[in-house]
Amino acid sequence: MNIAWKEMRKNKGRFVILGSIVFLVSLLTFIISGLANGLSQDNAALIKDLPDGQFYMNKDADETYNLSQIDSKTQNNILNEQKDAAAFSIQMGFLNDEAGKQQSVAFVTSTDSKLFKNVKHGEIILDRSLEEKGIQVGDILTNNQFSGKFIVKGFVDQKKYSHAPAAYISMEDYKEIYRVEEMQLIFIPGGDASQQFTGLQGFSKKEFLNTIPSYNAEQMSLNMIVWFLVVISGMLFAIFFYMMNVQKIGLYGILKAIGVKTSTLFKMMWTQMIVITVIALGISIVLSQVFNMFAPEGMPFSLTAETTVQLSIIFFIIGFIGATVSGIQIKKIQPLQAIQQGEA
Repeated sequence: MNIAWKEMRKNKGRFVILGSIVFLVSLLTFIISGLANGLSQDNAALIKDLPDGQFYMNKDADETYNLSQIDSKTQNNILNEQKDAAAFSIQMGFLNDEAGKQQSVAFVTSTDSKLFKNVKHGEIILDRSLEEKGIQVGDILTNNQFSGKFIVKGFVDQKKYSHAPAAYISMEDYKEIYRVEEMQLIFIPGGDASQQFTGLQGFSKKEFLNTIPSYNAEQMSLNMIVWFLVVISGMLFAIFFYMMNVQKIGLYGILKAIGVKTSTLFKMMWTQMIVITVIALGISIVLSQVFNMFAPEGMPFSLTAETTVQLSIIFFIIGFIGATVSGIQIKKIQPLQAIQQGEA
C-alpha cells in the first residue's frame, strides 16, 4: 500500500492523465446510458410500467402487434379464467385540438382493468406532456375518423408509446376509429411462459418490448455504444499499466531480489487502479447528475441510482481485469535478469 502511494505521488502526471481519460470515458458512458434509459421510457413507458407478466398476440401476426387480432371467444375464455388479465389495443393516430392543431398520440383502449385507464364513450385521458402543449381538462378534441368529440377528463404521468403521448379512449370509440372488432393483445400480470393458449403466442415483458421495431433498434444502438466505451476503459487500464510495468522492470527485479512477493506487486497495482477509478467515477457521477438537472427541457434523460451502481461495478471489474492482464509479465520477471535489463 505504501509503495503504491509513493509511486502515485512521484508520478502524479502520469496517473492524472490516466484518471482524466477514465473520467471522460465514464462520464460519456453515464450520459449515454442516461439517454438510453430516457429514450426507453419515452418510447415504451406504457408497457414498461406494467407489472411483470405475459403478453399474448395472435400467432399469425408474425410477432407484429399491429397485425394481431385475437378471437373474441378466446379472449373471453382467458379473461374469465385469469382474474387480473386484460385485453388491450394500441394504435398510432392524431387528435385535433381546439385551435385546429394536430397532436400525434398513441390511442390505447382496454377491457375493464386496474392496469389501464378506463374511460366512458366520448371521454379521453391524456399523457401529461400534452398539458404542457396547452391542452386542459374540459377541452374538446376531435379525430377525422371519429364521428363524435372527445372531452378531456384528465392527465396521467409518463405514459408514452413510440415517443408519442398515450390517449386512453373507450373500446367503443376505438373500434369506430379503426373499424375493428377484435383486440390486439392480452396481458396476464404475474403470468409465465408455461401458460399457453391455442392460436396465441406468449411473450415476457422484455420479449414483447423487443418486438417493437423502434424500441429494439434504438436500444441496441445505444447499448452497443455504452459497452464499447466500457471496453475502451478496460483497454486503457491494460495499456497504461503495461507501459508502466515495462519501465519498472528493473525496479521490480530489485524488489523481488529483496524478498517482495509477486502478490504484493499485484496488490500495489490494484490499489492504484482502485484509487484512480474511485476518484474518476465519483467526479463523473456528480457531473452526470448535474447534467440531468440542467439538461434541455424535453430531453429524455434518466440515470437511476441502480444504473449508476451497475455501471460503476462494471468499471471496477473491467479495470481490475485490465490491470491484472497487464501485470502478468510481473510474475515472469527474474530478479537478476530484470536488474541487468533495467541497468541497460
